[in-house]
Amino acid sequence: MVTSLTENEFVRNDQPIERTEDDRLGRTEAATQFVQHVSELDASGGLVVGVLGPWGAGKTSFVNLAREGFAKRGHAVLEFNPWMFSGAEQLVESFFAEISAELKLKETYKKIGESLEDYGELFSKLKWVPWGAGGILEGFGLLAKSIGGSVKKREGGVSQRRKKVTSVLKSLTKPIVIVLDDIDRLTTTEIREVFRLVRLTASFPNVVYVLAFDRLRVEQALGEQGIPGRDYLEKILQVAIDLPMIPPEVLRRETLEALDAALGNLDDIGDVDADIWPDLCVEIIFPLIDSMRDVKRFALAARGTAVALQGRIALADLLALEAVRVFLPDTFAKLHPSLNVLTRPATDGTERHEESALKAKIEHLVSSAGEHQSVVQSMIVRLFPEAGRHVTNMNYGGQWRARWLRARRVAHEDLLRLYLERVAGTELLAFFASEDARSKLHDRDELDRFLRSLNKSELERVISSLEVFEDEYRPEHVVPGNIVLLNLLPEIPERPRTMFEFGPTLAVTRVTLRLLRSLRDPELIERAVHEILPGLHYLSGKWEVISDVGYLEGRGHKLVSESAASALELAWRAEVRAATVQDLEREPNLLRVLIDAKQYRKDPEEPFVFASSPAITYRLLLNARNDMLSQSMGNRSVHREPRLHWQSLVEIFGSEDALNGALDEMATTIVDVDEDLLALAKRYQAGWRPER
Repeated sequence: MVTSLTENEFVRNDQPIERTEDDRLGRTEAATQFVQHVSELDASGGLVVGVLGPWGAGKTSFVNLAREGFAKRGHAVLEFNPWMFSGAEQLVESFFAEISAELKLKETYKKIGESLEDYGELFSKLKWVPWGAGGILEGFGLLAKSIGGSVKKREGGVSQRRKKVTSVLKSLTKPIVIVLDDIDRLTTTEIREVFRLVRLTASFPNVVYVLAFDRLRVEQALGEQGIPGRDYLEKILQVAIDLPMIPPEVLRRETLEALDAALGNLDDIGDVDADIWPDLCVEIIFPLIDSMRDVKRFALAARGTAVALQGRIALADLLALEAVRVFLPDTFAKLHPSLNVLTRPATDGTERHEESALKAKIEHLVSSAGEHQSVVQSMIVRLFPEAGRHVTNMNYGGQWRARWLRARRVAHEDLLRLYLERVAGTELLAFFASEDARSKLHDRDELDRFLRSLNKSELERVISSLEVFEDEYRPEHVVPGNIVLLNLLPEIPERPRTMFEFGPTLAVTRVTLRLLRSLRDPELIERAVHEILPGLHYLSGKWEVISDVGYLEGRGHKLVSESAASALELAWRAEVRAATVQDLEREPNLLRVLIDAKQYRKDPEEPFVFASSPAITYRLLLNARNDMLSQSMGNRSVHREPRLHWQSLVEIFGSEDALNGALDEMATTIVDVDEDLLALAKRYQAGWRPER
């Protein structure tokens, strides 16, 4: 069972193992064999052995296992970390200081430590000849011309003290093991100095150097013109072991367990989709992980991103993209510039040249991955299906975009943008709010409270986003959803729109219609309508429901029987006739109510007459105002020119004279009248009419 860890605990867990009981890769046996082999070698003239492996392969953990084995065999095991020091003189001085200090702490080796300390004090003062200035034995020496007569004395002192160290070391029954790890993290110059130091001190009897490093990195550092670094390395190492490769199945197991440990205690990050997760693992994540360090880097990176995104991205998608981010940074850097390409739907045959350009961009993205091109191809196919058509020739229809949004898949542009930019756009924030609204559709009071808690400027987008959940609508959602949304409709503020945008009424009625349609059965829909109508505050809201389910040409969707629709319309017109002045004054869309009540009257219904008032006239004038939008060829700006539905106003009042009289009365009665609107009305009264 894998234990979930806090972030700090997981970071600490990234450290190399130190004990055999922590060995998860089964390397204890290999480390034991290594220790046995080295212990059986003749170390009377010194010995240098290497533990070789690429970065992140677990060299330090292997050395720690070997250290434990050496200690059990009675060897003193010392460690010198060259990464903590820099420069030739500091490396030499620190080497002897550190090693002698460790030896002096052990009573058995105290004398050796003191002798080595004395030797090191003189040895470290010798000046180093630059790398490559002669044979290795000339690598340290005294610059006689500059130092003068004291050289011989100092040189003799070093010789005598070296003999003393040698004599003491020969008396040991077990060789001392000195571990130098992380050599491959040093600069090129420092790597050379470390190996020079080892070469010059490796002849001490009963001293075994265990050097852990990446062969390729060190060979590059040791190479000179005409002298391969490998040749030089082979002169220093008597024994070398290449770290055992980790079986792929072990790396996969460790990856999954590391993810479990890193993410297991996080709340609200979602669950992985079992339908897509296996493919993402096998095709994208596993091929990019080569070592235990990769495992830990990936799991830690995934944890940080999961915490930052708080479950707003599908967890499986997030983990796949994190693998690309961590291990293919060049490819990842191209995702944001390719955002529109990755999420763009297929074009029709009239735009084949554009499709060709998009395909070229996808191919460029794939080529950025070098040897891992197959991984990026899988990323495109699995995460970005619309772009996947350039790889597999499979196309996805527009209905998939709603599914991807609902499932929080990065195939949807807004969600990919959120992952890459860490900032949710307006539309995506509206979708997240609509998810909360969707969970409350069954409860009229809860839904109403939630939607009214939002900023009114957000309402239209949030309600519109509910359409994404169309296939999740249930019978218990229909009545409360219709009542709350239609009662809120008048409170949605108007905003400037483009040439092709519709108003808030369509955003709301697209959802309410789909809620009703989800019942499928005409009798159930009729029953729902009869439950909805008493809960609606306005005549306009009631008319939206009745006209949607009925048979009016160009408006009705024929969701109930024709007789039921006629009865609903008749009852609504009767309610309009019975409305009081106060009812009409507060009606938000009075113009449409009165026009439709008048136009759809059927014999033998009485002719439609309504009681007027300045407040009703002003409400009708507000409803009649609209903007005429126009756009010049090649110009993105939209020109707006105010208009009135003047003919509709004339129809309601019966004549222009009656309308003008009502407008004049209104102008002298209403205090807070919109002056621009009033000026527009006066233009119409004076005979002005728009040319188009």
